[in-house]
Amino acid sequence: MSSPLLGQSLSQLTQWVEQQGQPAYRGQQIYQWIYQRGARSLGEITVLPQQWRSTLDSVAIGRSSVHHRSQATDQTVKYLLRLQDGQIIETVGIPTAKRLTVCVSSQVGCPMGCLFCATGQGGLQRNLECHEIVDQVLTVQEDFGQRVSNVVFMGMGEPLLNRDAVLEAIRVLNQEVGIGQRSITLSTVGIPGQIRRLGETGQVGDRPLQFTLAVSLHASNQSVRHSLIPSAQAYPLEALLEECRDYVRLTHRRVTFEYILLARVNDRPEHAQELAQCLRGFQSHVNLIPYNPISEADYQRPDRHRIEAFSQILQKHRIAVSVRYSRGLDADAACGQLRATVAGAGA
Repeated sequence: MSSPLLGQSLSQLTQWVEQQGQPAYRGQQIYQWIYQRGARSLGEITVLPQQWRSTLDSVAIGRSSVHHRSQATDQTVKYLLRLQDGQIIETVGIPTAKRLTVCVSSQVGCPMGCLFCATGQGGLQRNLECHEIVDQVLTVQEDFGQRVSNVVFMGMGEPLLNRDAVLEAIRVLNQEVGIGQRSITLSTVGIPGQIRRLGETGQVGDRPLQFTLAVSLHASNQSVRHSLIPSAQAYPLEALLEECRDYVRLTHRRVTFEYILLARVNDRPEHAQELAQCLRGFQSHVNLIPYNPISEADYQRPDRHRIEAFSQILQKHRIAVSVRYSRGLDADAACGQLRATVAGAGA
C-alpha cells in the first residue's frame, strides 16, 4: 500500500496486513488505532508484534503536525497544520454547548481569487489528498478531547476543484470516523457543470448523497458578483442558479446560499429585493454572513441596522434566512488570515 493508511477502509487495511503475512485481525487493530485512538505512526500501535512494527518505519499513517495554534476568547481554535511536504493549511475547531464543528480546507491556497478573501489573495499551491482532509478532523478531535459532530468544507480552497478527494474524504468521515452525512456541509463558489454533476452522481461511495450543499452567492446580480468573484465572468449568476435548481430536482435536497454582507457594496435594500426575486420558489436557505475585515482588502462590515434590514426584506418575501456571525474574531477568524500573518507559514 503506497498511499497513507489514513483514509483506508477496514477491508482495505485487512487486505494489506494479509499481504504482509499477518493475520486478518491485525487490520481491525490498525483500523481502531487510526480512527479511534488517533495513532500517528505504526510504532505507536503497541498491540502489533514489535518485530513486525520495526519493519514498518516507511509506512505512513498520514498525519500532519500542528505548526501554530491560536485560541480566541470564545474558545474557537484556529490551527496551522504542516503537511508532509512542508505546505501549511488552516483548520478551525468551533465548539458550542452541544456540538464541535471543524472547518476544513480542501486545497493549499485557492485559485478563485475572491477579492474579499485572504486565501484568495495568495493563489493556489496544490490540491489536498483525502488523508490530508480527514487528518484535519482527527487533529481537532484530539486537541479538544471530544468527538467532532459537524464538518464544514469552508476553509481554504474550492472543494469542487478537488472533487474526487473531497467526496472520498466525506465518505471516510462518514463511514470510518462516524460523522453523519447530514452533519457535513460542502461549500462552493460554483464551478460550471460541477453542481449538476454532483446531483447526477447522487452518491458518496455506495451511499446516497445526504450532505448539505452551500453555494457562495455573495451578490444579487451578475454585475456585483463579477466585481467580487473574478470567476463569475465565465459563470453567470443565472447559469449558477439553474444548476442549483437542477441539483434540488435531482437530489430532493435544498441548497444553502451563503451571502457575505459587505457595507455599501451588496447590502442595500434593493440588493435584498433582487436576491428575493432570484430565489423565489427555490427550495433553499440563505445564510447572511456579516463581513470579517482583512488587511488585504478595503471592504467593511455593515452595521447591525443594515444587517437586520436586509434579513427582514428576505423574510417579508418568505425566504428562509439566518444571520451567522463569525466566531474567533480575535484569532484571525477570516479564512487565510492566520496563515498569511504567522511568521514562517510560507504564505
